[in-house]
Amino acid sequence: MLFGPLFRVPFGVPFSPVPPLVGLFDTYPIGTRLRIGMDSSFWVGNFGGLQDGVALLTNARLFSNIGKPVDGCRPVVRIPIRSITFVSQ
Repeated sequence: MLFGPLFRVPFGVPFSPVPPLVGLFDTYPIGTRLRIGMDSSFWVGNFGGLQDGVALLTNARLFSNIGKPVDGCRPVVRIPIRSITFVSQ
């Protein structure tokens, strides 16, 4: 076997190469204004796509959960998909 035990998945462990949260972005075309929430803050910016397990936002700004801006506008933000708690338009 060329790729024997190195690529075996233990019995009973589900294999999902794409996290279920990726489905949240299916209906949004590139450039759509989105709010992407994380634990204690959320980003507002233009959807730039998904790449290597991160969501890309362009012209994005970070806000605290109470709605006050935390930082200025950033040209590109990479948000790990595992850190996302909500996505809204």
